[in-house]
Amino acid sequence: MRGSTTESDVEPATKEAAEGLEAVGDAEEYAGADEEYAGGAEDYVTDARRARWAAVGTGTLLTCAGLAAALLRSAGAAPALVPAAYAVGAAVCAFAAVLGAKGRTRRALWSLIAGTMIMALGDQFD
Repeated sequence: MRGSTTESDVEPATKEAAEGLEAVGDAEEYAGADEEYAGGAEDYVTDARRARWAAVGTGTLLTCAGLAAALLRSAGAAPALVPAAYAVGAAVCAFAAVLGAKGRTRRALWSLIAGTMIMALGDQFD
């Protein structure tokens, strides 16, 4: 049986060919990624800077709104819990602005959400 090949003779060649095709596919995929992200470092810095400014700006805006609401509610006939909730929510938003300035934008986002929810909860007590 000189001319016949067995399955064990063909299998190593098939594995090598499959690995070679996978390597070619990976190389093409990475080459496309390089073209897509040609200015990757500059884009990353720009996006990070934009995220920090957004966190700082939103935190500052929500802090001012919460403090204004706390002052207005404390001057009215609202229960004491309402202005306290606005003040605590404003403090959490101020903390989020500080986190955003330090580059902790993901934590700043969650702090902004928590601060806004605290202020909304205080509004429910009115």
